[in-house]
Amino acid sequence: MSTPAKKYWFPRKTFGWGWGLPSCWQGWVVMLSYIMLLIGGSFGLKQSPKSAAFFVIYSVGLSVVLVAVCWWKGEPPQWRWGLDQDTAEKK
Repeated sequence: MSTPAKKYWFPRKTFGWGWGLPSCWQGWVVMLSYIMLLIGGSFGLKQSPKSAAFFVIYSVGLSVVLVAVCWWKGEPPQWRWGLDQDTAEKK
């Protein structure tokens, strides 16, 4: 009996380091939630330096949560310079 392959929400980027666009609906929910929370937080701004500083802290906090979810549910990141030899041979 074989174990099923792990389904990643965020695949590795083809070039560079990090994750690409989501590959399943759960990843898209996370990504759209991040965008909506970021946009929603911008509507709460007033024209003052305090609110701008709050928005920067809020945005950094949201981004840290997004990276944590990508790290947890995404493919392990590594530097890539294109398709792997295994992937290229399968196509």
